[in-house]
Amino acid sequence: MGKIIQVGIVGSGLMGHRRAAAISATRGSRLVAVTDIDIKKAEALAKKYQAQVEKNWQSLVRRKDVDVVIISVPNKFLTPVAVEALRHSKHLLCEKPFGRNVAEAKKIIAAAIKYRRLVKVGFNHRFHAAIIKAKEIFDRGEIGKIMFIRGRYGQGGRKGMEREWRFNKDVAGGGELLDQGVHIIDLCRFFAGEFNEVFGAVETKFWKAKVEDNAFMILKNKAVTASLHVSATQWKNLFSFEIFGDRGFLTIDGKGGSYGKETLVFGRRKPEFGVPKIKTFEFGRDTSWEEEWRNFLKALNKKTKMIGTSKDGFRANQIVEAIYASSKNKRSFKL
Repeated sequence: MGKIIQVGIVGSGLMGHRRAAAISATRGSRLVAVTDIDIKKAEALAKKYQAQVEKNWQSLVRRKDVDVVIISVPNKFLTPVAVEALRHSKHLLCEKPFGRNVAEAKKIIAAAIKYRRLVKVGFNHRFHAAIIKAKEIFDRGEIGKIMFIRGRYGQGGRKGMEREWRFNKDVAGGGELLDQGVHIIDLCRFFAGEFNEVFGAVETKFWKAKVEDNAFMILKNKAVTASLHVSATQWKNLFSFEIFGDRGFLTIDGKGGSYGKETLVFGRRKPEFGVPKIKTFEFGRDTSWEEEWRNFLKALNKKTKMIGTSKDGFRANQIVEAIYASSKNKRSFKL
């Protein structure tokens, strides 16, 4: 058995708890320290997983017994924490988005290269059971060459949402496009590769905020067109991701919990056309957090390729910035 990877978490909110649970459920790592600006949150998380509490993130990233720092903080604070942690020779798992913009992502990547550390971006959607199964089917060539992708990702909203940090432009950097949009953009890249042209419209339709609550976008490369919509005015949580090839299709709906049962429908076009051959898969609880953490641990031990890299986070931010520019200038933008 290899070395136990010792972990510190900066940010003890919902994401911090999810990451701590994944560490606890996975062999080969141990949570040793947590911190949060709300010390009571840090104390609650530490007590649950028998970890120590640090008074601030600066002291946590300096700890000699921490190998990996997980950063689960509002977007504005990600980059300074990440760069300092790298300076102290820590590997990183940064929650998405990878900074508020491309410039912040570049700073983290430059520090990772300088200090020779691994940086992973938290794209847990790649590790949902339905996505994993769909990728297996796709990689076998079962649906042929991709022609187009459709994606919808929306949250139901909640009272007072406009006063949360995700609707504060300075803290968040953007609205729904940067929040949920990066996940579905990343999935498009996961299946279809790089995109070189975007057209988008970002709009604030309901919430009184300086960031968007809806974003509509088209992503294009030589072979594939992706049509996407992300929304904070869905009223009922929804996740839908559809991939259509010249021989068949894959449709994923739900992702567990309030998003509904996670299902995958695999359809094969018959040579004579007509009703396609259909196979449906249903999945239980969301195991994406554990699967993502296992992948990171194996990558740290040089046993597998890391999925959800700093490059993926950077490229998602590039596409987001191009969509903002497209909406502002009312024209398509090349990447």
